[in-house]
Amino acid sequence: MDNKNKRDIEDKNANEKIDQLSKAFNEPGEFLTNNQGVRVSDNQNTLKAGERGPSLLEDQFFREKITHFDHERIPERVVHARGSAAHGYFQVYESLADYTKAKFLQDPSVKTPVFVRFSTVLGFRGSADTVRDVRGFATRFYTEEGNFDLVGNNIPVFFIQDAIKFPDIIHAGKPQPLHEMPQASTAHDNFWDFISLTPESMHMIMWVLSDRALPRSYSTMEGFGIHTFRFINEEGKSRFVKFHWKPINGIYSLLFEETQIIAGKDPDFNRRDLWESIEMGNYPEFELGVQVLEEDELEKVEFDILDPTKIWPEEDIPVRKIGKMTLNRNPDNFFAETEQVAFHPGNIVSGIDFTNDPLLQGRLFSYIDTQLTRLGGPNFHEIPINRPIAPVHNNQRDGFMRQTINKGNVNYEPNSLGKGCPMQALWSQGGFASFPQKMSGEKVRKRPESFGDHYSQASLFWNSMSDAEKRHMIKGFHFELGKVQYMHIREKMVEHLNRINHALAIAVAEGIGVEPPTEDRSNRYNKSSPALSMDNHKTDSIKGRKVAVLAANGADYATIEKLIDLLEDEGATVKVIANRIGMLKAEDGQDFEIEQSYAITSSVLFDAVFVAGGKEIANQGDAIHFVNEAYRHCKPIGAIGEGVKLLQASSIKAIKFAGQGEGVSSELGIITAGKGIDIQSFFDQFKEALAKLRFWEREEKDQSQIPA
Repeated sequence: MDNKNKRDIEDKNANEKIDQLSKAFNEPGEFLTNNQGVRVSDNQNTLKAGERGPSLLEDQFFREKITHFDHERIPERVVHARGSAAHGYFQVYESLADYTKAKFLQDPSVKTPVFVRFSTVLGFRGSADTVRDVRGFATRFYTEEGNFDLVGNNIPVFFIQDAIKFPDIIHAGKPQPLHEMPQASTAHDNFWDFISLTPESMHMIMWVLSDRALPRSYSTMEGFGIHTFRFINEEGKSRFVKFHWKPINGIYSLLFEETQIIAGKDPDFNRRDLWESIEMGNYPEFELGVQVLEEDELEKVEFDILDPTKIWPEEDIPVRKIGKMTLNRNPDNFFAETEQVAFHPGNIVSGIDFTNDPLLQGRLFSYIDTQLTRLGGPNFHEIPINRPIAPVHNNQRDGFMRQTINKGNVNYEPNSLGKGCPMQALWSQGGFASFPQKMSGEKVRKRPESFGDHYSQASLFWNSMSDAEKRHMIKGFHFELGKVQYMHIREKMVEHLNRINHALAIAVAEGIGVEPPTEDRSNRYNKSSPALSMDNHKTDSIKGRKVAVLAANGADYATIEKLIDLLEDEGATVKVIANRIGMLKAEDGQDFEIEQSYAITSSVLFDAVFVAGGKEIANQGDAIHFVNEAYRHCKPIGAIGEGVKLLQASSIKAIKFAGQGEGVSSELGIITAGKGIDIQSFFDQFKEALAKLRFWEREEKDQSQIPA
């Protein structure tokens, strides 16, 4: 059967299925209802006080839907089940009293304890770290005034604009309910069916199909608060604010092919890196940045600041770095801390407040609700990892797992028998008071027109990518949509991409068997934001880098030792690898220990390779494969003396290798030198390549023209 006839049959089957569904929807009894049988007239929007107003607690459809969703799984988190965490501290650089009353942002000498949990969203607790997914970046500040939880992700926007759609996006992304496959992956019909029918997701999809969804480590990953919040100072003046975490080590990713191999070689790759980095004293560090917008400056932006599918471009509203967080201690017990920590975006302190972002408004209900099921009742705040360092005084009593033994006979307020205590605090006494925002509007289920542009910022993201990032994104679409069985879903997604960028749509269509669009229907949005490209967030540091040293009998161990010392002094980690674990004999007859063999490791677990040599290494197939794989993934590769022979036996072509007695040669990230070369001069060039990390020029040799 030729491809045209096969496609015609697929289209006919898809159309028949759609007709059946359409008829079913019109059959009596098939209308969408709540659990009480009441028909739902709007399943797209929560009930709000005006189009841009806050969500209303009386919305019975939202409350029932989100409550059921929150309690679907016990005891694993419904989302963000796979997590890793660390303790640390935060220090502000200078007082922010002009902007906020929050005490932990006033005194640079104060170290505020923090606990951070990194996570993947979709996978179960036993899934792999390196899947293509959004990463959670949740931070708890244990401040003097109470706990402040900044519960964000490594992507600054989200799929949906209104929280009533959260169960839908997660249900669509999770394994299909028919057979519970695939695990921790969105490459299936349900997810892309939902996305193809939800244009507001287009900006987020561009991020998820980019390298941003494949972080190399948690310490080289940005974090974002996602929503627009408020800063409020002592005088009660309000400003809009967005929160950012900027990693000191720069922003780096894995290649998708690497992530797939790593999932088999070491599914705990990111978790292990975080743990080992802290144990070795290579503490992950992040700067906290804020974008601040005055109440009267909304005309500066061309979008609605309450829309969680939009960023504030950093070139228009700069990120001011206000402090630094250092993660310097691993948890003592995974379950007691990492698993039982209960974050909640509603945990804020005086000087920080909410906005009417309809996604944030729903999260304020959902998080505390889900903890009731996960942690067994209302006293989860008494679990050690959840306790504030600020004293707690209130009249809440009893309940499952109560830890506090309350003394006295008074459990109500106001009272005279307890001398009026605990009593309310004034604003000047540190009491929390919500910003007195004026409200007006009818009760409606409706989104404002200002939430209606779903393609401009998706185009902005594409325009801002480097050529390599664009190539990887196209490959991501090829993989994800190539797994979709229904042709009409693929075609619908190409239609959306054609509204983002015509060349992108053509490149994706050609890889998934869809007829490329002939008419350019994009908005021709030409702006770009250099801050969105990871290529603009590199550093000269090699702190945290992992280097594999390949050796065989007869290797020059003195050279290996010198190179290891130089790398470790810069904060890199080094592992010596051979064809077996045990002892090897060096060139000078000295025995040296091998901790890892090719059987238990792979080049994908390292950032660079150094071939130390040995008489038989050029004939070892595993060593050749190790180097070939590292070269394919555009990583730095170094070799000295006999190690160069291994590179000559590999598939590396068109590279000038340094010969015996020659100086250091460097080309496309391949650094070679003859035996006896000064190790410092070799190290200087190897370090430079290691800091750059990837040499995408190797990819370009085999790539066609990059879409504009």
